Amino acid sequence: MIAVELHHLAKSYGHKQILRDVNLSVESGEFTVVFGLPASGKSVLVRLLTGLETPDQGSVLLRGADVTRLSAGERNIGYVPQSFALYPHFTVRQNIAYPLDLARVPKAEIEPEVQRVAGLLGIQELLDRKPDQLSGGQKQRVAIARGLIKRTDIYVLDDPLVGLDFKLRERLIDDLKRTQEMLKVTFVYTTSDAVESLMLASQIAVLDAGEIIESGAPEALYANQQRTQTMHHVAFPQANLVSGVLRQQSGVQLIETPAFRTGFVSEQPGQPGGEVQIGIRPEHIRIGQPPGVGWLTHNAKVLLREDLGGEEIVYLDVAGIVLTTVVRSDDQTQQHVEIDQAVEIGVQPHHMIVFQAGRRIGVCKGAE
Repeated sequence: MIAVELHHLAKSYGHKQILRDVNLSVESGEFTVVFGLPASGKSVLVRLLTGLETPDQGSVLLRGADVTRLSAGERNIGYVPQSFALYPHFTVRQNIAYPLDLARVPKAEIEPEVQRVAGLLGIQELLDRKPDQLSGGQKQRVAIARGLIKRTDIYVLDDPLVGLDFKLRERLIDDLKRTQEMLKVTFVYTTSDAVESLMLASQIAVLDAGEIIESGAPEALYANQQRTQTMHHVAFPQANLVSGVLRQQSGVQLIETPAFRTGFVSEQPGQPGGEVQIGIRPEHIRIGQPPGVGWLTHNAKVLLREDLGGEEIVYLDVAGIVLTTVVRSDDQTQQHVEIDQAVEIGVQPHHMIVFQAGRRIGVCKGAE
């Protein structure tokens, strides 16, 4: 069953168009993450989905019914906002129970529901405290619990972990994933964080410049991305993008960049040539002597190292281009480096994805 459908949604404020022709389908019980950079239109999309605003055009369907003109209260959606928005004079118990109080649920039924969601998020011992007695992570858990207490099968979470430190976000990501799986409900979750997207989602929808440009399971989207924005941003570390030119020479199509010259295999008919971008994931760039034939190689200089414990992000100057690679601490086959060290790098051509006008058109195929 389809839980949420968005058809050709558009929304403008004055002369500024925020959303244009947004289409999205979310299966019941799915954890769908809408990933988008700041100012891509995520918050506006949430407001249209929850009924806080109406679209200029298009429709919103929930559980197969058109709710485009229904108010927020008539849509039966749980909502977790970006900010904590806790009432300071209420206890945690009262804050969590507030949506049920508003719905005039009998008090005898409220307490078991409070205990249920508090147990899901591990905050039972906080129920009698006030918000000013809580840490940032505890406040966020309370805000999530308040959103989840609503009796519904669809929940919308608007970037709920923004501003929290990495370790805290990591713990809450685990809590959210486990909670959604236990409740067997539909989550629509917005974020600008690639790690959250990849760790949480059963489906990622990429929102860019007011449009869903592609969507799919995280593994499929990571391995077979069709748009430059997806390649670059839905990853950690971000993928490298290198400018180049696609040209014909003696009947053969070639890709030329400041660092590499290589053949090209088109995945689209009738490629005319011209300016392109080549996407290379950091894990596909190797430091040191390549282990076999067919690698493209170039000299490089180490600019910066970021030690993440189990792995290290290394920034390289390659023919005036800054490229990022990842070296695992336990990988004895890769060369471990120091800042300003001169090194050789290599990449296999089939890992170099070619884009033109933001769309994937093919891959590289070997040194020429």
